[in-house]
Amino acid sequence: MGDRPVKVRRALVSVHDKTGVIEFARALGGLGIEIVSTGGTAKLLRDAGVAVRDVADVTGFPEMLDGRVKTLHPMIHAGILARRDVPGHLEALDKHGIPPIDLVVVLLYPFETTVARPGVTLDEAIEQIDVGGPTMIRAAAKNHASVGVVTDPSQYPGVLDELRRSGALSDATRYRLAQDAFRRTAQYDAAIASYLRSPQATVTPPAAPEAWPPRLRIDAERALGLRYGENPHQAAAFYTPLDGPRHGLGAMRQLHGPPLGYNNLLDFSAALAVVLEFDEPAAVVVKHTNPCGVALGATVGEAMALAKASDPVSIYGGIVGVNRALDMGVVEALAGIFVEILFAPTFAPDALAALRRTKKKCRVFEVPCDRASLPGPLTEYRSVLGGLLAQQADLTDLDTAARRTVSKRGPTTAELDALRFAWRVAKHVKSNAIVLATGRQVVGVGAGQMNRVDSARLAVMRAREVGLETAGTVCASDAFFPFRDGLDVVAKAGATAVIHPGGSLRDAEVVAAADEHGMAMVLTGIRHFRH
Repeated sequence: MGDRPVKVRRALVSVHDKTGVIEFARALGGLGIEIVSTGGTAKLLRDAGVAVRDVADVTGFPEMLDGRVKTLHPMIHAGILARRDVPGHLEALDKHGIPPIDLVVVLLYPFETTVARPGVTLDEAIEQIDVGGPTMIRAAAKNHASVGVVTDPSQYPGVLDELRRSGALSDATRYRLAQDAFRRTAQYDAAIASYLRSPQATVTPPAAPEAWPPRLRIDAERALGLRYGENPHQAAAFYTPLDGPRHGLGAMRQLHGPPLGYNNLLDFSAALAVVLEFDEPAAVVVKHTNPCGVALGATVGEAMALAKASDPVSIYGGIVGVNRALDMGVVEALAGIFVEILFAPTFAPDALAALRRTKKKCRVFEVPCDRASLPGPLTEYRSVLGGLLAQQADLTDLDTAARRTVSKRGPTTAELDALRFAWRVAKHVKSNAIVLATGRQVVGVGAGQMNRVDSARLAVMRAREVGLETAGTVCASDAFFPFRDGLDVVAKAGATAVIHPGGSLRDAEVVAAADEHGMAMVLTGIRHFRH
């Protein structure tokens, strides 16, 4: 069957986002298309000199319930849903004096942006749940054989071009618009369901069995085609969510360098997560998703020099990031060192020019590097064979009120600052994780070992191999010490204080070991496994 273009004689326009709607409606009117509209949209168009017929004139019923009921009426929905190829439908319209509607233009209430606003109340969010809008969109999309539906201002130009050419919308256009319409209503409903399950929507968070939906729908678009996956024989791509504000790697902007690979993005994500831990000028080096260099400084250049010194071997081919404008101090600290990715929130022009000149194969990215850039509670997803895991992102910081000193000697102020720094880094190290650090520099990292004492030995060994002093450092462990042996290792290396969650059956034995070594021991009650 050939194309059956639908002549557009009447359009219903009801939009919350008024971007471009005056020009769009004026153009429709210029094509002889009657415009039916609601409330604020009708007033805006009328004030702009566009001829408009109020929905209330069509329905014979005023808007009511503070605008909650405007378009929910047979005079509207029969006009949208009537099939033009079914004589009985057309006879029913004629019998009841119902004007057919050939184009529905609806932009929904801004529920997503409303709930993303800090401090929004449940009542405020509820009032931004559109009812009539999705109903009209779904009706028009269902009847796309006869009706066109517009759900985003970006669609205005294409629709107008086609109407100017022929006064009609083709089958292909109506079908594509219907696809977009159902995707938009699905995203809208998913955002509402997600918010109503979130802690911010309820006074008392739901019980664990109710915390996750029985069905999960993920709607994303391909942002990048990647060179390959973890290995060259594996195909791969990078996807970002269709709706909501862009954050994390979804907000990155490449300024220089070759295309990204799958492993690059995994490492980039891990490095960005570490950077987001710090308000102070910070520099991070990640290799194979583990931080091997992290440091703070008065400037990011100073922090970068210290982070490089944390592990001057592993930084080669690593992922490097800073949380301030990247300047020549960082460029100079990285002179002669190849890194896969270098990222920062902004770049000084001379530093960017130097990077483009001297690091031809380095991928340079601009990306938000502060915690405020994250859109509230985050969910992480990971695939496993035959399924998908979902969990809340681990954004928990050290709770000073819950922190307990259990050793005879309490930590000094300097040790507390160093423990807090080491604790933040250990959260991002693969379990079992041990981190040795000073107040502003990672000294040694033991990652991913099958037992904690080997991680402790590895942290000490790595520090000594690169010539860093372990005496006077502090130690952070992502989980409790099941035996005293791991603690003995870092104590003999010169660590003076240790922080870990506690909770082992042998906590008393481990505390006694700390007292034997004259160490200060702080328990957090919070575990930070990263598998």
